[in-house]
Amino acid sequence: MARPPLLENGKKTKGRQRRELRRVDDKERRQVTFSKRKTGLWKKASELALLCHARVAVVVVSEAGRAFAFGSPSADAVLGGDTDDAPADWEGMEALSREAKERAAEVEKEAERMSAAGNKVLELQRQTGKRFWFEVDTAALGEEELPVFVRALRRLRDNVGRRADKK
Repeated sequence: MARPPLLENGKKTKGRQRRELRRVDDKERRQVTFSKRKTGLWKKASELALLCHARVAVVVVSEAGRAFAFGSPSADAVLGGDTDDAPADWEGMEALSREAKERAAEVEKEAERMSAAGNKVLELQRQTGKRFWFEVDTAALGEEELPVFVRALRRLRDNVGRRADKK
């Protein structure tokens, strides 16, 4: 895989840029921005609730009039003033947060393993001069690469089947 060219200052990316706060004109880009910013807001509200043991409620109404709510323990409990009905289980929330981080690390490790297997298949394709990755001799693959290769072949088969059904 080709690496992106370095910028003039020798860095790979432009990093975090401050964005001018003004309305996004393009409707499609505005929707994407709304979704991403909403997700970030939810994450920040969740972190605030977890770190400070605070009761947090956030309500966002989209341009289309759809309401989205986040609350800890729930938006209804916080906005309704219910302080006794839904006591927050902070230790449980912290345990869930730790578990989510552990799962994210496992997913990242699996993604790296699959990427390494894919790179090995592509390297074998290049070495053998095959035109397509699925023509690679499976005998040259190791035990770790075979399940990844089989999964990719099944995905390819399913995609071809869907395309054929459309036509």
